[in-house]
Amino acid sequence: MRTLTYAMNVTLDGYIAARGDDIGWGVPGAELHQWYNDRAREIGVSLYGRKLWEVMSAHWPTADQQPDADPIEVEFARIWQATPKVVFSSTLDEVSGNARLFAGDAVAEIARLKADDGAPMEIGGATLAGAAMRAGLIDDYQVVTHPVLVGGGTPFFSALDSWVNLRLVETRTFPDGVVLSHYESRR
Repeated sequence: MRTLTYAMNVTLDGYIAARGDDIGWGVPGAELHQWYNDRAREIGVSLYGRKLWEVMSAHWPTADQQPDADPIEVEFARIWQATPKVVFSSTLDEVSGNARLFAGDAVAEIARLKADDGAPMEIGGATLAGAAMRAGLIDDYQVVTHPVLVGGGTPFFSALDSWVNLRLVETRTFPDGVVLSHYESRR
């Protein structure tokens, strides 16, 4: 059975995007970007909600070809391009690259994918991750907290029907005061 990790940049006040879907506060420094590259290399399937897919697919398919791209960005772009992706959306008509579109029951499809053998999966996008959280499908939470308060926007955690007990397995501080808190679900 595969594991499922929810990992995203988050503000100190708990948002993955500020009002207006602004994520400009979360640009990673070199050490954090390398951490993202290293973990992305281990991912077998990435699960995206529509909004996050639109952000990622607008940049990473050609990021390695940009003249101002640094080696860490080129590396991430190539890892991202090679990783199979499932995009969950009922409003998109198609997706491109190494991705497939799924418009049905997201929770059932995520559970089906988890039941397969294979490398770990990651999930991104607050709405999609929220549905997986409520269904008890997320095994790991990797909260990458940036030292900024934005006062509102899209929260990292959605409303839950019941508690999710977690166990802290790792903390790490990056330059610029960014802190990784890695938790496992205790079932």
